[in-house]
Amino acid sequence: MHSIQQIVCHGRSPVTSEAQPVIVRKAYCTRLRHMQSLRVALASSIAFAAMSSAPLEPNVLAGSMGPASAAPAAKSDPRRSSIIARAQVWESRDVAQADIKKGPEDPRAFAFEETVTCTYLKKDLQGKSPKFACVMGQDDELKVKYGGTNGEVYGEVAATRLLWALGFGADHMYPVKVICRQCPSSLNGVQRSGGESLFDPAAIERKMPGTPFHPDEGWSWPELDMVNEAAGGASRAQRDALKLLAVFLQHTDTKQQQQRLMCLNEPKTEGVMPCEHPFMMLNDVGLTFGRANTFNNNTKGGMNLAAWSKTPVWKDATNCVGNLPKSMTGTLDNPPITEAGRQFLADLMTQLSDAQIHDLFEVSRVTLRLRDPGDVSSGFPTVDEWVNIFKQKREQIVARRCS
Repeated sequence: MHSIQQIVCHGRSPVTSEAQPVIVRKAYCTRLRHMQSLRVALASSIAFAAMSSAPLEPNVLAGSMGPASAAPAAKSDPRRSSIIARAQVWESRDVAQADIKKGPEDPRAFAFEETVTCTYLKKDLQGKSPKFACVMGQDDELKVKYGGTNGEVYGEVAATRLLWALGFGADHMYPVKVICRQCPSSLNGVQRSGGESLFDPAAIERKMPGTPFHPDEGWSWPELDMVNEAAGGASRAQRDALKLLAVFLQHTDTKQQQQRLMCLNEPKTEGVMPCEHPFMMLNDVGLTFGRANTFNNNTKGGMNLAAWSKTPVWKDATNCVGNLPKSMTGTLDNPPITEAGRQFLADLMTQLSDAQIHDLFEVSRVTLRLRDPGDVSSGFPTVDEWVNIFKQKREQIVARRCS
């Protein structure tokens, strides 16, 4: 069996066998060689760790996982616990009327596959997936994730649209094409005249409205259990529904930095934040719609139809324990789900029409992602294939009863 690199890098499309333009082939192959180098380095690190008497630090093993968060960092604001106790995780929404293809109402929104032109901004961004910052107009700073082999370009659009449609918190992700001025050639965009580079597919992030709680906006999943309905916080049913939705998505990278504590309807300030309306939301959900895995591997964890279709929602055939093993940096591990939480999520998800589910995967451009991104012979899926698997997994939630 020929690999993607063997086929594409010798001038042929893995799908049509047609000759590919040299500039497209060069960009794609450079990206593939970079990915292979990372895999070799990771494998070497793991092998060295196995032979060494000293344990290898999680960050070295993780490679692309980012900072480890086995233990929450010390919190500097003594009010944090009481603010979390009052936090909400869900807002009532008319699910059946949600325009999933258009997305949330936002004056800064972009249309589906809109071409966006911006100027490169040299800035360090967290995480290891391909991304860069650029500026549109005078001062509109954008965060761009890009790359046909980057699962987050597809997964984060799908996951954020689903979270939003159901009433949970998420940033706004827009599937676009980006023309970047002055982007370095190392980003492997398709070079154009005038110092421009084309990135397609790409996705632009707009932050969910609200102000992050400072100085410690990140939260780990055990902190979700500190929310107290008696203090005005979210109900147990809503919190368990959020956990179960994370399981449904196979949200593998659940380190503390991937969740954000927000203060809604509150301007940013350098002083003490009253945070009258705290809200706990998911900050980065790019590695979803695949299979949760120890090292948060992009190929396995991000928009992998073959893996997602074979991963059950529940850990076993009878109990209500979500099937989401914790990754090395994760903070959510096979969560027990109450009947109230299961019912809450089931009621929301059954309001989604087939047309809305179709829009979810169409706007995510899943037809550009191999069924199994690690196997070129798996071919490219249809939107309907994703819709059918979504409905099968939804039925696993609907049909279960939790005593």
